[in-house]
Amino acid sequence: MKKLRLSLMIAMLAIVTAASAQLNLGVKGGVNMSNFVYGDEVTDKNMKIGFHVGLAADYDFAANLGIQTGLFFTTKGSTVSYQGLVDTEYTENLMYLQLPVHLAYKVDVTPGTRIVFHAGPYAAYGIAGKRTAKVGNLSGEWDVDKMFGDAVGQYKPFDAGLGLGVGAEFGRFLVDVGWDMGLINISNRSNGNTKNQNAYLSVGVKF
Repeated sequence: MKKLRLSLMIAMLAIVTAASAQLNLGVKGGVNMSNFVYGDEVTDKNMKIGFHVGLAADYDFAANLGIQTGLFFTTKGSTVSYQGLVDTEYTENLMYLQLPVHLAYKVDVTPGTRIVFHAGPYAAYGIAGKRTAKVGNLSGEWDVDKMFGDAVGQYKPFDAGLGLGVGAEFGRFLVDVGWDMGLINISNRSNGNTKNQNAYLSVGVKF
């Protein structure tokens, strides 16, 4: 009987906790600034400009704590510039579906306005990509949709890492800045060590 009462109390507590939690869905999108890390360093400081867009989910399980996740289409990669007799710019554009799972701590500033600190892991899977080169005034594109695979000149499709950021909620609207650091070597080369890194600026709205 005591075990039954304890089980009922635990079940009731779980129901109350679930009922008090708040799930918000919305859309987010914005600008990416990405680059590759080779080994432990960035060999070129130019950032490749890209974008991200997707469905966001925010699950508040306590007054100031929540889980932020969602599914996003996001671009990463790098842009490398060579200066010589003819200036050359080489860009690799990697396109992923990305799922972040961040723990968020929210601080009330004024009624309806909160500052949000968040951090956690992400997982991503490459779905497409392209390479482009600009030599002087000439430009070209090749290997479209062949960016990911098992070949030496391709990248492993799976990526994962850690992200952190800070944002602000203004009622239904939000602004967020953050940084993702890949922890997976996506190179297929035997001596290669290539990882993604990406900074971003997002804006969004909750439904």
